[in-house]
Amino acid sequence: MRAIVCLKQVIDPLTPATSLVLDAAERKIRVGASAPPVINGFDEQGVEAALRLRETVGDLEIICVAVGDRFNSDVMKRALAVGADQLVMVQDPSLDTWNSYPIATTLAAVIRHLGGADIVICGRQGSDWDNGLVPFILADQLGMPILTLAKQVTIADGRRVEVERVLADGTMAMQADLPAVVTVTSELGALRMPTVAARLAAVRKQPRQLTLAELTLADPAASAPEVCDLAIPVTGRNCTFIEAQDGAGAGARLAETLLNAGVVRLGGER
Repeated sequence: MRAIVCLKQVIDPLTPATSLVLDAAERKIRVGASAPPVINGFDEQGVEAALRLRETVGDLEIICVAVGDRFNSDVMKRALAVGADQLVMVQDPSLDTWNSYPIATTLAAVIRHLGGADIVICGRQGSDWDNGLVPFILADQLGMPILTLAKQVTIADGRRVEVERVLADGTMAMQADLPAVVTVTSELGALRMPTVAARLAAVRKQPRQLTLAELTLADPAASAPEVCDLAIPVTGRNCTFIEAQDGAGAGARLAETLLNAGVVRLGGER
């Protein structure tokens, strides 16, 4: 059996806002070399789901596929260090986009180019744009059913996938015939840590590089909607100390301050 896990390189969500740079011309957020990128956290959990499947299924080939631009090979090789059999990357400036459609189109082309998959695993969404649309477009283009928000993934009899899906107030059991697309969420658990020996071995491995031309794809983002504006929010804090002779006075002063600021209104309306 073969599992393909879709990966995305993103800006580290823990990067301080002071390290973010707005590229006004490109309408994109950039960071300096001091803040290296990471694999999208939900996608890492997708790798973990595939590794757990291999522990139960046995003979399962795991191929990680990443599409984008300006990849940091050392970061992406983490997938190899934890046990993925292959890492396939497609790099092109047109793939540095917020638009989900060209990303999904390229992922679908790569999967076909590799000969298909029994199960395709994606993170629920990217931590950069938070669109969460790629898995759905990908499933549509591959003609596969999709099961979403899985905290547990199992394969039964080699013919169907079963998941425990996260709900707001519990879980739901779902299943679909293979091949299928599955998205995983944070409740599945973090990606395991690679051993030192596995890290060193991954350094010597080289990802397989594919081009849009090899996939017979033109510029997949040519018809992308335009980002009209992009800005880094400016935030601030204003702290007011309430001083009074006693508690009753402090309460009265607090009420007056909140009324003047428009936080509360007379009559209990907010």
